[in-house]
Amino acid sequence: MSSAPRLGVIGTGSLGFHHARILRDLPETRFVGFFEANPDRAAVVSAELGIKAYESIEALLGEVDAVSVVVPTPAHFEVARTALATGKHVLIEKPITTTVEQADELLALAAKTGAIVQIGHIERFNRAIRAALPYVDHPLFLDSDRLAPFNPRGADVAVVLDLMIHDIDLLLSLVGAKVADVAAAGIPVLTPSVDIANARISFENGAVATITASRVSRERMRKLRIFQRNGYLSLDLAAGTGEMYRMKGDLDLAALAREAQSLEAFVERIPLEAPEGEPLRLELENFTAALRGTESVAVTGEEGRDALAVALRIIADIERSLPAIAALRRGSGPSA
Repeated sequence: MSSAPRLGVIGTGSLGFHHARILRDLPETRFVGFFEANPDRAAVVSAELGIKAYESIEALLGEVDAVSVVVPTPAHFEVARTALATGKHVLIEKPITTTVEQADELLALAAKTGAIVQIGHIERFNRAIRAALPYVDHPLFLDSDRLAPFNPRGADVAVVLDLMIHDIDLLLSLVGAKVADVAAAGIPVLTPSVDIANARISFENGAVATITASRVSRERMRKLRIFQRNGYLSLDLAAGTGEMYRMKGDLDLAALAREAQSLEAFVERIPLEAPEGEPLRLELENFTAALRGTESVAVTGEEGRDALAVALRIIADIERSLPAIAALRRGSGPSA
């Protein structure tokens, strides 16, 4: 679109509030307002940010070109479908929907109306990821850990859709190949859904990845390790930092074989650097640039759909073992 896009937000909980805060101040855009189903919350957000609260989704959609959909995951489909049906562009927070069929319906609707769909996989904009991308070269093995204390927000779905899906999206984008096989395990701890999960993903190009996600941890951790033929990358996503280790170009293999040497003698350490930037702001800047036609969206609807499909495969594999796990927790497992 040639003019400044008109933008709105649907859902202003803890994350939606920041969508509205950032969109309100972005240049080359016009922030129209937001819809929040909770009237008390709507009044607070409107007063704190100085922005208009609309009385219905339909009223907001009548005034905008695009919206951020930041409602609870189970409501993504209905809200995004309503927006897309009126020809509006959408940024949908991760995961795109709760089923692949719902995701496919949204993508078909977007294709029919010509709407842009971007998925809010915010880790694509993490400083450590941005710094690592120039060095990523056909990863062979990847290992990811994402641990967090319990938070009721997001607990309406399994931890795979709440937290692990961030890393699923990263792995798919870094490996660049289709998933061949999934093996997973997990258990519920504080909620009826799975609260801690581990998965092993095999890719068609031979790469393998392991992922652990937990929302019942005492401490927070977001780390990703990438092993490839020319070196090893270690990323701290929480800190936004990383480093790469690779063999020195002038390495004397014969000397290395004769006697043990310190790691520094044959491996060089490369600090990974990228410009600072608030990931959510970078994500929303990318979305608005795509609306103006100056950039492509960083995470397409199709990529969001693919990440969801893998996440649901992981959940299905976990659920096959859950009845046995539940029996053991009740102390009614099979006798010897």
